[in-house]
Amino acid sequence: MENFNFYNPVTILFGKGKTREIASHIPRDAKILLTYGGGSIMQNGVYNQVKEAVKGYHIIEFGGIEANPTYETAMEAVKVIKEKGLNFILSVGGGSVLDASKFIAAAVKYQGEDPWDILAKAKPVIDALPIGAVLTLPATGSEMNGNSVISKKSIQEKLAFGSPKVLPKFSVLDPEFTYSLPKRQVINGIIDAYIHVMEQYLTYPVNSPIQDRFAEGILLTLIEEGIKAVENEKPNYENRANIMWAATMALNGLIGVGVKHDWATHTIGHELTAFHGIDHAVTLAIVLPGLLRKMKTKRRERLLQYASRVWGINEGSIDERIETAISKTDEFYRKLGAKTLLSEHNVGLPTIQKIKTRFEQRGMKAVGAQQDISLQEMEEILESRL
Repeated sequence: MENFNFYNPVTILFGKGKTREIASHIPRDAKILLTYGGGSIMQNGVYNQVKEAVKGYHIIEFGGIEANPTYETAMEAVKVIKEKGLNFILSVGGGSVLDASKFIAAAVKYQGEDPWDILAKAKPVIDALPIGAVLTLPATGSEMNGNSVISKKSIQEKLAFGSPKVLPKFSVLDPEFTYSLPKRQVINGIIDAYIHVMEQYLTYPVNSPIQDRFAEGILLTLIEEGIKAVENEKPNYENRANIMWAATMALNGLIGVGVKHDWATHTIGHELTAFHGIDHAVTLAIVLPGLLRKMKTKRRERLLQYASRVWGINEGSIDERIETAISKTDEFYRKLGAKTLLSEHNVGLPTIQKIKTRFEQRGMKAVGAQQDISLQEMEEILESRL
């Protein structure tokens, strides 16, 4: 196992009615920017619960944050905070709203010329406003990590940053808040969480049995509960609770300590969203099977472990077991309802070339945390998914 430092101070308020407790986690003199997305919280009752919980606080609302949060919208919120003298952000919504809130929190305190440099030039976050979260869509794990992904519409860029300065002070996880989600968003959340685990687990062995078993348990839970969520005509509390906690555990840092990461699937997938607006989770489901096939020799040991422990595949040749595991992964995404081929999204060779060119312009020679996937291999991965 590799050396690591692990720090996660986020308070999780999990379960029915936990929104009532948030006032005890917000300073009494806080002036709050309440951020949310397209307004679904108004229809499902979440908004009213949150407003009741923070009655008496000075609150300014900021809605309209996109499913792929943009720099342009976030900077409008920064302007509001500065004009109104606000000092706390309460994010109500899914991971996109929280990602935007994290960038807003950092951008308000940024001392340089352009806060976009936090993403484009990896400028460090020295300070940020405190954030609280009420989660309505389990997917990104943003409720218990310091990561954020932001798009810039003007240049069709989608980039990420991470900092412990934007870890939420608390996050409310009430499974009942997921009941009104469209099935598409439920599916996307399951896939997103699944591939978050894969990015930390299906890389290279470093003798990390604790992390491996945790990761495999999350994957098995998402497979079992994910299919139930899609097949259930009505939301089931236990099912939604298990999915919600699995998504949080998938990216709160615990399974990623002391092990090698990848994130190539995300790096490539972000470009598909930037150029074509394809749902983030769907881009991951498109890319991952092709990536695993391209890397099956380099990652043989981990793929065999994955095949055995997650899919129960223990018979056949090494290549047969690996191919079956990859096929079952792709089949799982499709069984949930995702379209996992580029051709199903009207994406062809021109986009693949645009992505490769963009990476070259950034000075990239490879993708992945281990830099073990060349741009030529990346191109072949995408071509295999046409």
